[in-house]
Amino acid sequence: MTKTTHSSAQALWQGFIQNNPEYKNKPLPVVCYFCDNQLDADTCAQLTVEGIKQATSTSLWWFETYKEPLPQNGDLYIITNWNGQAKAIIQTTKVEQVPFKDITPEYAHIEGEGDKSLDYWKKVHWDYYGREMKAKGSEPTEDMIIVCEYFKTVWK
Repeated sequence: MTKTTHSSAQALWQGFIQNNPEYKNKPLPVVCYFCDNQLDADTCAQLTVEGIKQATSTSLWWFETYKEPLPQNGDLYIITNWNGQAKAIIQTTKVEQVPFKDITPEYAHIEGEGDKSLDYWKKVHWDYYGREMKAKGSEPTEDMIIVCEYFKTVWK
């Protein structure tokens, strides 16, 4: 997920905390979009709004390279489209670290992208990780660890 900011994020957050007052003293969650291009980011945001996309897959390499904290159960994120317009608030429900080669068909289906098949998941994610890592002189491997973050859409 790529971090971003837009005034719509604050508006979405205010709507959420008005209906969930237990969060009123919490800071604005990380605001971000999925993927590295407009078509995929916008599609994934819409799939999240519809409750079809219920997981995301970030390489452990990315967390280590960019010194970002690993997601934790209960984390909240504001998901935007490519242009930064807030679309949904998600909450992490489970985090697993899985080698790329061991991703299951069930997980690919939960991630909800494309035809939801494992073949589709492996192709688009391999390509994505390749683009992501190339910028830093690395490349994906079958044994690389994927941080599989399950979530639910809690506000839209």
